[in-house]
Amino acid sequence: MPRPSRLLLALVGALYLTALARDGVDQWVGATVLPPVLAETSVEIRDRNGDLLRAFPVEDGIWRLQPGTVDPNFTSMLIRYEDKRFRSHHGVDLIAMLRAAGQSLWNGRKVSGGSTLTMQVARLIEDGPTGRWSGKIRQVRVALALERQLTKQQILSLYLTHAPYGGNLEGIRAGTRAWFGKEAARLTPAQAALLVALPQSPEARRPDRQLHAAREARDRVLRRLERHGVLTAAETRAALTEPLPDRMKPFPRLAPHLTDRVKRQTPETSAFDLTLDAGLQARLEAIVMQAATRAGPRVSGALIVADHRSGEVLASVGSAGYQDARQGFVDMTQALRSPGSTLKPLVYGLAFDQGLAHPETLISDSPVMYGRYAPRNFDGAFRGDVRVRDALQLSLNIPVVRLTNALGPARIMVALRLAGSEPRLNGGTPGLAISLGGVGLSLHDLVQIYAALAGGGQGPILHHDALGDTLQTPRVMSETSAWQVADILAGLSPPAGGATGALAYKTGTSYGHRDAWAIGFDGQHVIGVWLGRADGTPVPGAFGGDLAAPLLAEAFSLLKPALTPLRPPPPSTLLVGAAQLPQPLQRFRPRTAAFQNDHSAPNLLFPPESAVLETLGAPLTVKLRGGVAPFSVLADGVPVLTGQRQREFEIPNPGAGFTSLVVVDSQGQSDRAAIRID
Repeated sequence: MPRPSRLLLALVGALYLTALARDGVDQWVGATVLPPVLAETSVEIRDRNGDLLRAFPVEDGIWRLQPGTVDPNFTSMLIRYEDKRFRSHHGVDLIAMLRAAGQSLWNGRKVSGGSTLTMQVARLIEDGPTGRWSGKIRQVRVALALERQLTKQQILSLYLTHAPYGGNLEGIRAGTRAWFGKEAARLTPAQAALLVALPQSPEARRPDRQLHAAREARDRVLRRLERHGVLTAAETRAALTEPLPDRMKPFPRLAPHLTDRVKRQTPETSAFDLTLDAGLQARLEAIVMQAATRAGPRVSGALIVADHRSGEVLASVGSAGYQDARQGFVDMTQALRSPGSTLKPLVYGLAFDQGLAHPETLISDSPVMYGRYAPRNFDGAFRGDVRVRDALQLSLNIPVVRLTNALGPARIMVALRLAGSEPRLNGGTPGLAISLGGVGLSLHDLVQIYAALAGGGQGPILHHDALGDTLQTPRVMSETSAWQVADILAGLSPPAGGATGALAYKTGTSYGHRDAWAIGFDGQHVIGVWLGRADGTPVPGAFGGDLAAPLLAEAFSLLKPALTPLRPPPPSTLLVGAAQLPQPLQRFRPRTAAFQNDHSAPNLLFPPESAVLETLGAPLTVKLRGGVAPFSVLADGVPVLTGQRQREFEIPNPGAGFTSLVVVDSQGQSDRAAIRID
């Protein structure tokens, strides 16, 4: 056979064998069973600006975040240092592998690696071996298969998700969060160089444990990138002097109670966008902790900030410390507590709406009995006739109970529900004490109620979901009545240290000093504050005005330097003094009084004022004139007789010493006498 024919035959044979090899490789690669590429990533909860509020680690406590936006300079540095032909090869870079093999033979040790980024991804998603030939061959096979099924950007994204950065950190965002306390969107050359170097030996180069090794690895990356023209000489000099981090920074865990609740409600969701503001949330968590610490041992605190125009919750602090010894795990924004006097504004607003009173109406702050229930003011004193405005500002108990009796407790319960709250009663039927805190409400409920007041009697349903729709409550009261309440509350002396401007606010203290409250609003925002002990035990000497009001003022100051003006009065508002009011509004009287004869107040004939009696322990005789039966008698504020229809009767002997006797008729009219019994 002539020589050209033999050469042609050899060439054909070589091409045939090459084709067979190629087909074999194709079949070999095509039959590759790929490991799962969609690994679990941390659930992320972001604020209104996209900033991370909280992330939850995946199984085994690993932080693995979606890559998100990554600094393009870092990506360029990574590819140029690790795999400069990444964009052109098909998973394996033969040139790099031959170079690495030659360097190893020449130097007797491994000088550089031949693995491409795709091969590293193959190892990471399989968590396979790297040092043995079988492991390398498997990486080659998986890398070739990955290149067939995924784009270059998808492969790069897998690397940025799985690359190890020391400890329990996986992925570029976990690395930048832990080492630099920032997102990966903008990195300095020094930071990017460290993050290029770390995945090669994540434990041996951890800057918090192996600072010298970390610095050498980072600087080696910087100098090589300068030689390749990726960095200028000036950039390299500056980067070489930049300090390395000496510890891992904690991942943010803001609004932990709310984020726990959000994740628990929809466990299948991997990312949440909330209406909260991360910066504001962090500052408010700090001042709640400070206030609780000042208040005493085991005292916790809670705070909610909301925009009452949109219903967006801007901050939610569930306790003074999520893992604090003060039972910080209890979310006190949701816990049912006695609201103390914080419901009084609602009662007055409903009374205005029903035509029972006006802010300038006179109302009696005198002893009154409803069956065996005799409400008393916090200080035990009586002030006689007072303006409704003053009664609310002084937070008197007796006037608001009179209004509650006229309205009916059931009407107040309906209004609470209309305002968007969920009140709870120990018994089945609400009583008159509901207006003094005799109902269970949460801090969230109270902020919701005040949002309706601030909104002119109708407000948005508070929400924390940034993608949720804004829903409105039904109308609770008229715009005029809501403005009148706000005007009264804004007339209080503002808490010390508050932002400038008019703040409508109310404080409250529950029975036994168990809860200290302060709720306030301006023209845009409403803030609610609670301080107390999570287990419900008393905090001696705790008052809403002393404990919670300063924290309310501080919260508004952190929110903004100046308060937003309150709403102007609606055109229908009656802005007159008491003398110019219509006759029925000049003095409060229950509606039933219009159907009864006008009776004079009861007159205590015996014993007379300042009488000194020698009773020898016998019952005390009481004689009355006037008034409307039935009558009740109080001795030193304690009911000793109720339901008495006669005008001459006996009461139990109060005992030796000075005694204050008060007789109250069915209309709330009363007379009193201070006597002494020897």
